[in-house]
Amino acid sequence: MPHSRHGGRHELGQNFLTHRPTIDLVTGLVRATRGAVLELGAGDGALTRPLAALGRPLTAIDLDEHRVRGLRHALPAVEVVHADALRHPISATTVVGNIPFHLTTPILRRLFREERWSQAILVTQWEVARKRAGVGGRTMMTAQHDPWFTVALHGRVPRWGFTPSPSVDGGVLAITRRDAPLLPVADRQEYERFVGAVFAGRGGTLERIVAGATGAPVTAARAAVARADAHGALPRDLGVEQWLALWGALGRASVVSRGSTSSRRSSRSRARG
Repeated sequence: MPHSRHGGRHELGQNFLTHRPTIDLVTGLVRATRGAVLELGAGDGALTRPLAALGRPLTAIDLDEHRVRGLRHALPAVEVVHADALRHPISATTVVGNIPFHLTTPILRRLFREERWSQAILVTQWEVARKRAGVGGRTMMTAQHDPWFTVALHGRVPRWGFTPSPSVDGGVLAITRRDAPLLPVADRQEYERFVGAVFAGRGGTLERIVAGATGAPVTAARAAVARADAHGALPRDLGVEQWLALWGALGRASVVSRGSTSSRRSSRSRARG
């Protein structure tokens, strides 16, 4: 097959999925969902073909125009689109894909910002899948989005299950939007900022990290950590309920405090003007 005008398969980050147990696993996970399906990075159609057999509306996108042309010919009932996964509209209920490993983080960030999808079944790098599912500690991104999404790890894909074989194994990740969010959407921006500040904080102990991140007295931070039952933990160790306890004790107060300080500064500036 000729190279895409975007480059060869390595330039496109294409590691085609050939591992039959993983293909069956992903198809089964999608079968348990409802509604239209959007496949990101269809490639040669290893997932597209069994997904098409589910009999649901399916759109498959790929950046390689030659593979798009081949899939359109092979699967006329599927809407196959030459498009970029970072730009194509996310309008389906279910998102699925063996996504390019080097684009995992930007694709996840985009998905977390989109509002129309309900479930995403993705093949990613193994370490990314582990961390996003909170295995061995949470990442900042996972902690920031936990009140609105659940993330589950469903399996490991040996690197020889891809062609060409990447340098690392893959993992099957399932992300589900919560029917009942643990926080209002209106709190999301400030909550993410709060979690980010705590993750970036310093201090040696969680109490001092939280105090430095929020501007709260160490005594108040200590009480909040006790309320969250998180003594001796670090930010990566905290579960969603613990984060929510910290947010409830200090997060909103720190946001109000920053807002009040900004208002006072603005007032003083207007007075000087």
